[in-house]
Amino acid sequence: MIGHMLCHLLPILFLGHGLLGSLVAGGSDGDQFVYTGFTGADLTLDGSATVTATGLLELTNGTTHQKGHALHPAPLRLRGSPNGTVQSFSVAFVFGIVSSYLDFSTHGLALVVAPGSRSLSSALTDQYMGLTNAQDGGKATNHMFAVELDTVQNLEFHDINANHVGIDINSLSSVLSNDAGYYHDKNGSFQNLSLISREAMQVWVDYDGVTMQIDVTIAPLATVKPEKPLLSCIYNLSTVLVEPSYIGFSSATGPGNSRHYVLGWSFGMNRPAPVIDITKLPKLPQLGSKPRSKVLEITLPIASAALVLTVGTVLILLVRRRLRYTELREDWESEFGPHRFAYKDLFHATEGFKDKHLLGAGGFGMVYRGELQKSRVEVAVKKVSHGSKQGMKEFIAEIVSIGRIRHRNLVQLLGYCRRKDELILVYDYMSNGSLDKYLYTEEEDDPTLDWAQRFRIIKGVASGLHYLHERWEKVVVHRDIKTSNVLLDKEMNGRLGDFGLAKLYDHGANPQTTRVVGTTGYLAPELVRTGKATPLADVFAFGTFLLEVTCGQRPIKQDEQGNQFLLVDWVLQHWHGESLLEAVDPRLRGEYNSGEVRLVLQMGLLCAHPSAAARPSMQRVLQYLDGETPLPEMTRSDLSFNMLALLQRKGLNVMSCPCSSTMMSSVGTISDLSGGR
Repeated sequence: MIGHMLCHLLPILFLGHGLLGSLVAGGSDGDQFVYTGFTGADLTLDGSATVTATGLLELTNGTTHQKGHALHPAPLRLRGSPNGTVQSFSVAFVFGIVSSYLDFSTHGLALVVAPGSRSLSSALTDQYMGLTNAQDGGKATNHMFAVELDTVQNLEFHDINANHVGIDINSLSSVLSNDAGYYHDKNGSFQNLSLISREAMQVWVDYDGVTMQIDVTIAPLATVKPEKPLLSCIYNLSTVLVEPSYIGFSSATGPGNSRHYVLGWSFGMNRPAPVIDITKLPKLPQLGSKPRSKVLEITLPIASAALVLTVGTVLILLVRRRLRYTELREDWESEFGPHRFAYKDLFHATEGFKDKHLLGAGGFGMVYRGELQKSRVEVAVKKVSHGSKQGMKEFIAEIVSIGRIRHRNLVQLLGYCRRKDELILVYDYMSNGSLDKYLYTEEEDDPTLDWAQRFRIIKGVASGLHYLHERWEKVVVHRDIKTSNVLLDKEMNGRLGDFGLAKLYDHGANPQTTRVVGTTGYLAPELVRTGKATPLADVFAFGTFLLEVTCGQRPIKQDEQGNQFLLVDWVLQHWHGESLLEAVDPRLRGEYNSGEVRLVLQMGLLCAHPSAAARPSMQRVLQYLDGETPLPEMTRSDLSFNMLALLQRKGLNVMSCPCSSTMMSSVGTISDLSGGR
């Protein structure tokens, strides 16, 4: 049994805001602490995490693509002896998620026990919640136990929905999860909770060191802890956690501006966590206008006062109306006038960017459906945070240049608008949405695509890329080719969209070194190494795209043991084993042209070759697809991909594939990999 405090500190009473943040010594059978607000609390903070003036622990501050960690400074003494088992412990905390949208948030937060802040330093933002990354997720060496409160459904982690609680062991693929809610003590009925309701809620996490049972319970703030836990499972944490381990919170944002808060927190070793006094907790910030107080009665007898009030109200409304539509314009933008939209028009087109028009979250921004009032043209409006003014003139110039591109397989970029710290891009609206939703449907009744449709989409995207690389007046490198950026028009034709990352340069010129951006699983190894975006880097991503569309699987796969590896290696194994057709999407039910399927899979392997020199140009790809040129005979030496030694000599990280050879996966080590500006 542990017989001394986590830290030799006396309880501290903070009176500045009427909040208590204290560390309480336990008796001979354990340690404990309790924070009622965090004013003056000695926490280990990193990333965007901070303590606000009112005593809130703010993990994220509304900035996009940020992560924040807050750990208790003293390590937990989990084991009674060096070789002992993890003892019983109990945690309680009060949290709140404040998002600009009542039905959309990115992303959630998690209670975590891990070896320390250094072990979380390589974790990524967005869906990784600051806990892990694409390369290390699922590894036993993470020694991580977490309880996630997740507000986004990520299919790669097998999330059940966008409002769930999960128990995580070394990975964000939960060992057990359930809809957020609690069981009523009297009748046992399940009461749903919305994690993004902007209301404070309390969570209890209990581990029994004898039975190895983990219980997780959640309830509204004013509700007594329900008797029946939301989640309950048996897992021996002695096989997971090591000493020293630290306990705390992790959170991350994606393209949305959510804020994640902890209001209070308590911990008990070999005893229940101390009760948190909810009457002393700080308040969550409120978004929007406060309710009007009934201070004035309608009995004001003085007509002059009524007149002043009326005139003042009119003036305020006029000022607010003007500010609502205020745009950011600079002198150099005059030359781009025809390509600039008025913010007022976009505001009305989307009914004030209401949630009901939200199509989803693209890279670095939110996308809305709208209809321009004058022309009745349907558009997709993407709001992008651009923060810094550096390079904005060049970026706008590129956007306007791309807006002049016309091709049947490219989504038309219509123009832009700037307002405050936002850049707004306007595209043609594609009524059938993105390709990925047809590939990764979970329900048998959901629409999918037959092989003829997929092959037509593949040829369309290839045609669009060929135009960008070789036929237009400048070389355009898209830099973010993936199924979610391929949109389907009314006739289900594939159109490549989202040019927010595209780079332009003159034909015959050398591309400049630039910031490495893109999406994990699609990045060419030479791009990660040199930072130069070339058409052959797009060809690499297109090769991955070919395999994804044909196999109906994501670029990064995960086996039953939780090991992650690249789809290209899995297809390569089938090619070596002469079982290539076994890699085809089973939802096609064998109804496909085997010759076309073999052509596409082999071409996908060729395009995704680690050596850029081995990849074909998009012109040659079109010739292969149209049957004008036969695909070259490929040998084992051509497609061995036995590149481990070569990649290590080049200084690239690798991810080993348990099924065949080793392929590069430096893609998971870049911090800018979420696609979009």
